[in-house]
Amino acid sequence: MIELRPFAKLGGADHGWLNAKHHFSFASHYDPDNMGHGALRVWNDDEIAPNTGFPAHPHANMEIITYVREGAITHQDSLGNEGRTEAGDVQVMSAGSGIRHSEYNLEPTRTRIFQIWIEPTARGGQPTWGSKPFPKGDRSGKLVTIASGFENDTDALPIRADARVLATTLKAGESAEYAPHKSRHLYLVPAAGSVQINGVRVNARDGAAIRDEDRLMITALEDSEIVLVDAA
Repeated sequence: MIELRPFAKLGGADHGWLNAKHHFSFASHYDPDNMGHGALRVWNDDEIAPNTGFPAHPHANMEIITYVREGAITHQDSLGNEGRTEAGDVQVMSAGSGIRHSEYNLEPTRTRIFQIWIEPTARGGQPTWGSKPFPKGDRSGKLVTIASGFENDTDALPIRADARVLATTLKAGESAEYAPHKSRHLYLVPAAGSVQINGVRVNARDGAAIRDEDRLMITALEDSEIVLVDAA
């Protein structure tokens, strides 16, 4: 089953400095019938104006993955971590028992990110933060795991969740396959381009909520960049 969530129908809010679209219930966009997809709780499509951002605020008991589509995001937190994550790179924060952080776009141009929240397998624990480059050329034509709660995904950023986050870039006409367990909750969003998933067209920034599919054939209808979450 593939349920299409068109970008034009997503809830959201335009705060001037932040134009946000929410794939699931979030903040002022409250939708009790759309609280997540399995352990995936939040998928926000954020556009952040230059020299603005999110001032210091707290998180706890959530795995937060930031996928930078354009520009860069600069992070600071209460553990003393600081880092700039630019397009093509990924940052992960395990909020654990509690952490405060800020995220700013200090660039001269607009920054566009996906921010993905996944519920952890256990509450509490020491909070952590990390980032890593995932060059688009290295994931051309194949799904690459960029964050994962599984030990075998040694090249991915670690998260404390029964989940993995994957990404790929496909040229028009190229395909990538993925074989999930049918009980898993999958959510796919093209950051750019458009694809066909088992015959269903998904355009840029649309969401596709997927269940009970034992094989995904993802074919690019144009040059595309894709992010996929596979969660319990």
